[in-house]
Amino acid sequence: MTNYLVTVDKYETVLKKSDVAILDSIKIDDSNFHLLHHNQAFDLKVLHSDFSNKSLTVSVNGNTYEVKIEDEYDQQVNKMGLLAVASQKVNTVKSPMPGLIVDVMVNAGDAVSEGTPLIVLSAMKMENIILSQGDGIVKSIEVKKDDAVEKGQLIIEME
Repeated sequence: MTNYLVTVDKYETVLKKSDVAILDSIKIDDSNFHLLHHNQAFDLKVLHSDFSNKSLTVSVNGNTYEVKIEDEYDQQVNKMGLLAVASQKVNTVKSPMPGLIVDVMVNAGDAVSEGTPLIVLSAMKMENIILSQGDGIVKSIEVKKDDAVEKGQLIIEME
């Protein structure tokens, strides 16, 4: 029998397929439903759905909840740690090509995460935004605006 792990906000519960089957529900339209459960009426509206992550934002009688649903496969994958991603620590940021520093977007001491814009580098008549490849704290910035840099030159040191 299929069991679903349902997380509503931060509270978890296990539902069986038979639990879902006995719900007395009426679909009003694509996002609105009327439910009866233990002689209580509930108006449910789906505000947002993300089927790839199996999550929903719903409103029940005017109260909003974040809902995540995991089937047995999802639960097994999580238990095995196959989706766990370790954040990458970055120590240095080097120029990927020769060019001119157009803008420095961070300061020493700033905490950055993967994807944070660091530097704007002009090369071959194009402006390239150099992004952080991982998490860290800017230890020092080795260049300033209008500096010319070579490929592989140290731009930012991280800690």
